[in-house]
Amino acid sequence: MKSYVKFETPKEVAEKAYEAVQIAKDTGRVRKGTNEATKIIEKGNAALIVIAEDVDPEEVVIHLPMLCDEKNIPYVYVPSKKDLGKSAGLEVGCAAVGIEKAGNASEIISDIVAKLKKQKPEAKPEQAKVAEAEPEKPKKARKPKKKEEEAAEKPAEKAETAEKAEKSE
Repeated sequence: MKSYVKFETPKEVAEKAYEAVQIAKDTGRVRKGTNEATKIIEKGNAALIVIAEDVDPEEVVIHLPMLCDEKNIPYVYVPSKKDLGKSAGLEVGCAAVGIEKAGNASEIISDIVAKLKKQKPEAKPEQAKVAEAEPEKPKKARKPKKKEEEAAEKPAEKAETAEKAEKSE
């Protein structure tokens, strides 16, 4: 698996992200934790995904940026999982938060997204071309179930198997 390049989030954008999470928690809907964030990304229901930079091990959240890019969902890094958890109304740290319904935070989220477009590195054109050129993998033929295999056996083979079983007894 290739390593995903994190981009540097300006402090003011990170502060706005914490604020957006807090406002969305009160007036909209947020999903707390990596699993919940993953679910709303896959459904395409996220307005913004906020990912903590200090998650250890980073494999916990490393898949989120790739999923977000696939679904065209904006995401932003913030420095502290403790502060992210606090913004989401938790007493513990939180690796990721997904804003599902922005509520009164929609303006802040729009502002964050606009600033991120200027900040985030774009995919290299040759990588995009390679991804587009890759053909879909053909689906594997399913294996027949046991009953189907037995039905497919020849009657002579069944007789031989029965004879062997009788001899061994």
